[in-house]
Amino acid sequence: MVGDSSAGRGAGTIGALMGSAMRRSGRGGEGQKYALTSDEDEADFWGFAQEAEGLFTPLPDKDGARRVHLAGCLPQGGLLKSLDHVGRRRAMAGNAWFELLAADGATMGSYFVGEVTVIDVKPSARGAGLVDLTMTLWCENALAGAERVWDLIRTGQLNRTGMWHELDPKNRHAWLSVALWSWEYRRQGRPDAPAGQVFTLDGRRTVDRDSFYCAIGEAINGPGGYFGWNLDALDDCLSGGWGANTPFTLQWDSSAEARARLAEPVPTGDGEVSLFDLLLEIFEQRSVSVVLR
Repeated sequence: MVGDSSAGRGAGTIGALMGSAMRRSGRGGEGQKYALTSDEDEADFWGFAQEAEGLFTPLPDKDGARRVHLAGCLPQGGLLKSLDHVGRRRAMAGNAWFELLAADGATMGSYFVGEVTVIDVKPSARGAGLVDLTMTLWCENALAGAERVWDLIRTGQLNRTGMWHELDPKNRHAWLSVALWSWEYRRQGRPDAPAGQVFTLDGRRTVDRDSFYCAIGEAINGPGGYFGWNLDALDDCLSGGWGANTPFTLQWDSSAEARARLAEPVPTGDGEVSLFDLLLEIFEQRSVSVVLR
């Protein structure tokens, strides 16, 4: 516990054992879902963990602050060194990238985390030589509700359209965040669709901004696909490199329903325009032919 001088001595003993284990076993472990790497030095690998409870749960009234419990952790590098100082100021390991791993160990995506500080360490019941760590950190982008989407990707179950339809607004935004952060992994080097393609956008489920971005991401890039999550990002995606090359045709089904639901005014240099009409302007400027049906 924080402030307990015995915690530092216990961490030192475990730290020494963990250092020995890592020198023997290298950089891997079965069943690992998470990994940490120093933000300051990518060669400073901090280790793996089987679970990370709390990463997607912001603390009340503390924007971005998290209390994360790493279970089945195999620490090394800067994280391992910090275990010798639990309960003291030097227990802060620093800033890092918190990586989410696929079943084969590949990195699906990562979040920047700041001020990673170990506050408790104990031997883990998950395996010999492993520890359970509790740490505090700051993370703005790991949104509540995103963990479920990462699990769908990890298990290969994000494989059909419409899986976002029943989500509430908060979880739709989390869905989009994972679509963005997992983009490179899920793309797997696939080239953009060539110019001249026809994509179909289903407007029946378009009830607000985020549902529009969920729908167009799916229309262009398939289940869980990303094609922007705000106006600037959409414009960037239309510049190429995000699944489709312009010019292309967008068939917008149930467009009258979508127009009615995307009627919110958006300020522009010439006053205000509805979100729906502004989207049509962006598409036109980027050589996308929109067929309203």
